[in-house]
Amino acid sequence: MPYEVRFEPTIAVLLPCYNEELTIADVVRRFRETLPSAAIYVFDNNSKDLTALRARAAGAIVIREPRQGKGNVVRRMFADIDADIYLMADGDGTYAPEDAPQLINTLLTERCDMAVGTRRGVTDDAGRAGHAFGNRIFNTLYKRMFGSDFTDIFSGYRAFTRRFVKSFPAVSGGFEIETEMSVHASQLKLPVCEIALDYGRRPKGSSSKLSTYRDGARILWMFAMLMKETQPLRFFGAFSVFFLGSSLFLMAPVVIEFLETGLVPRMPTWVLSVALLLLSMLAAVTGLILDSVSRGRAEQKRISYLSIPATRIERRQPAEAAVVKPESGKAPRAA
Repeated sequence: MPYEVRFEPTIAVLLPCYNEELTIADVVRRFRETLPSAAIYVFDNNSKDLTALRARAAGAIVIREPRQGKGNVVRRMFADIDADIYLMADGDGTYAPEDAPQLINTLLTERCDMAVGTRRGVTDDAGRAGHAFGNRIFNTLYKRMFGSDFTDIFSGYRAFTRRFVKSFPAVSGGFEIETEMSVHASQLKLPVCEIALDYGRRPKGSSSKLSTYRDGARILWMFAMLMKETQPLRFFGAFSVFFLGSSLFLMAPVVIEFLETGLVPRMPTWVLSVALLLLSMLAAVTGLILDSVSRGRAEQKRISYLSIPATRIERRQPAEAAVVKPESGKAPRAA
């Protein structure tokens, strides 16, 4: 008699933390209630308070990451933890653990590699007016530079498949890690989805670790570096056009004067215009060469992604697949 074999995925809840003793115990407790059989990992990033103690007392597995910065924590989390589904959130209580099953089921039913919990109302109040304004600016800039796959690139509430986690290079070291995740998915055209979730406020006494100007500058720099790495022809082409325009602007009056008098009295201007023309040609050639290199790197990333086996849920036929209740999954193991 035929029967259906159901597979229940292993789930890892990953919580990067720095000085979150006021909130981490409640966050861990609520995740344990929502996903009772998931393994909950708290990665303590050199906290100077009782974050690690409170997290361990609440039932989380605490791992210390000495390199400061969220990007360094994410790199360690993705390298060390082995699971079928990864759920990443913050330890400050702004993301509701009760939304975790909805985010995970969205990942499974949409058959995506990354599901992002977009922060409902974050641009109205992100804790500071500068953060809200920066969110709008950077999300608009992302759409212009990398595509319209995401509407909230800074959300820290995300669910991933094992394929995404184990193929993600994680180069950045700070809060710009979410931007790098988004660009990685956009470059390889990985299946992604978004779901709007409520975004809470920090409790009284808990302060944000973000610096409006410092972290904004780092994110802007990351935008430039990721564009150079993923779209070098467009990046260096912009410099080429700028140098070419400057060269023609300086060269035109000198050429006109030469045609009229046969003399070149402004030799320094002529030399500068020729130098800018050479720089324009050099930038164009650099962009063309690096564009081929970038395409080769993208192909290698894609091959690396495809070399990682799909989860057992993804390998089953659609007729056999069923939405798995996250709370019934077995705890993952540390690699």
